[in-house]
Amino acid sequence: MTERVVHVEMHFGLCSHADARNHIEQLLLPQARTCEVTSCVHGGFLRRSHLLSLFRCLTAAIMGRMHAPGKGLSQSALPYRRSVPTWLKLTSDDVKEQIYKLAKKGLTPSQIGVILRDSHGVAQVRFVTGNKILRILKSKEPVPHLEDLYHLIKKAVAVRKHLERNRKDKDAKFRLILIESRIHRLARYYKTKRVLPPNWKYESSTASALVA
Repeated sequence: MTERVVHVEMHFGLCSHADARNHIEQLLLPQARTCEVTSCVHGGFLRRSHLLSLFRCLTAAIMGRMHAPGKGLSQSALPYRRSVPTWLKLTSDDVKEQIYKLAKKGLTPSQIGVILRDSHGVAQVRFVTGNKILRILKSKEPVPHLEDLYHLIKKAVAVRKHLERNRKDKDAKFRLILIESRIHRLARYYKTKRVLPPNWKYESSTASALVA
């Protein structure tokens, strides 16, 4: 695997972080998978945390979306620091109480994570509590439904209802095939992990009852 070292000078007012990142991606990604990028601002070096978050997409694996023509580049970057920030006043027990409280309201693990991030300043629950939200919920509450499989089935039900009203929509028929293909693939994975029972089977006739 080839490696290249690139030195990029960025001056305030001339080039933004996003513009520099896009420029470097277009320049280097066709030639190398792993790149080490250094950046200097007015002769001084950026902080390591800023540098890693800025060019993380150059050193990470590039993954495309399923059933899409593009090769994919979008990804979320975790904060560089793995320690709990000093300004966060919530303890591990406080965060767990908030998780249980939000779960009783019927929120999914991803929705709980968004609320903790935006309203309470908890960027990563794992750094504060030592466990992910789903594991915390499993330790006390009954196992919540499989969120990814649930939303795929919900989408398939919505498309099927659309086809009942628009029978000639060929594109929707094709999209329904792709959605149900992802459902079957995900169900096979959960069966191998023993999350779903071996006799579980997706059926379009009873799918609406699963998401009701």
